[in-house]
Amino acid sequence: MWRGMIVLAGLLVQAGIAHADSRFFCSADDKQARFTLESGFESEAGHRLNHFRGALVIKDAAQATVFGKRVFESQHLTNHWSRDGDLLLEVFDGGNDDTGGATLDLVVVAGERGKAAANFSGTYSLTIAGGSEPYAAEGKVSCGTK
Repeated sequence: MWRGMIVLAGLLVQAGIAHADSRFFCSADDKQARFTLESGFESEAGHRLNHFRGALVIKDAAQATVFGKRVFESQHLTNHWSRDGDLLLEVFDGGNDDTGGATLDLVVVAGERGKAAANFSGTYSLTIAGGSEPYAAEGKVSCGTK
């Protein structure tokens, strides 16, 4: 009887693991920018994105008029990777008429391959091109899982 209960408990745990989705959040707040990003990936093969959202505030006064505050949704996430402790998110905002042709590219690289953790760190790179003058910023980012 005990053996049957142990086997059943093991199967339930495996079933829960197999269907659990991965949710990641990353944030930064330094002298260049403040942002938060949240993404969710399915745990099934392919780790398909099931949601993404974020917000960004650029603190540089010259850039604030164009990309000062932005809200991101799934269509802005152009590249994503989550595997074995590594996380990569690339957010691209092609701008609208309100940016004068400028584009924004935010790349977050965090974690360490083979060392999955609930909280981890990394770096971000922020680039604005096509405006009156190019802008680039880099900094540290804190990430975690939910």
